[in-house]
Amino acid sequence: MKIKLPPIDALLHLFFPHVCEGCGSDKVSKGSFLCLRCLHRLPFTHFEKFPGNPVEKRFYGRLPLLHASAQYYFTKASLVSHLVHQLKYKGNKALGLQLGKGMGDAIRLAGRFDADLIVPLPLFEKRQRKRGYNQSMLLCEGMSEVLRLPLDELCIARPMHTSTQTNKGRMERWQNMEGRFVLKDPELIAGKHILLVDDVITTGATLEACGAEILKAPGSSLSIACLCQAFR
Repeated sequence: MKIKLPPIDALLHLFFPHVCEGCGSDKVSKGSFLCLRCLHRLPFTHFEKFPGNPVEKRFYGRLPLLHASAQYYFTKASLVSHLVHQLKYKGNKALGLQLGKGMGDAIRLAGRFDADLIVPLPLFEKRQRKRGYNQSMLLCEGMSEVLRLPLDELCIARPMHTSTQTNKGRMERWQNMEGRFVLKDPELIAGKHILLVDDVITTGATLEACGAEILKAPGSSLSIACLCQAFR
């Protein structure tokens, strides 16, 4: 008598269950980390659709941006904060790619961001070696796949270590970041519209410092896209 074995996917799920990062449900599509219910309860901002949105206003008088957005609202002890923790500290690289694709889809549908090149906010080299990856680069890879735009993680560097930005005020954060980024070869991005990408924006001091360095390239212009916006 021939024994009919269950499909290989069923066996893998039995021994290595794939569950939703939000609620623990096993009703998760292949390649996704959230079930449909949790995907629908994510706090989308829809900022990418609107000029003069709160992220763009945050940089008024500080950095000449063409556009800026954040995909989600960030609050403590929320589903979004859990996803950010998984992305930054738990090595969940595939989650970063999925979140980046979501950012790319939103920006593509908005039709406002006409960038030439995607650039991740760089990490200090020692911190990146310790973590094993740059979470902003993972977001960029997902966005690049959807937007079909090239990305460059080498055009700007962060050679100096900075103390944590947590619990610092806006002025302290700026002073902590001033001069911490170096544009390696301005000619590589000269005349290009750069889309600078980060995971969480709070005061914007880090993005402001990095963006100011990018804009030293002749004829360059700048937009910013973040996974989420936190409020202080």
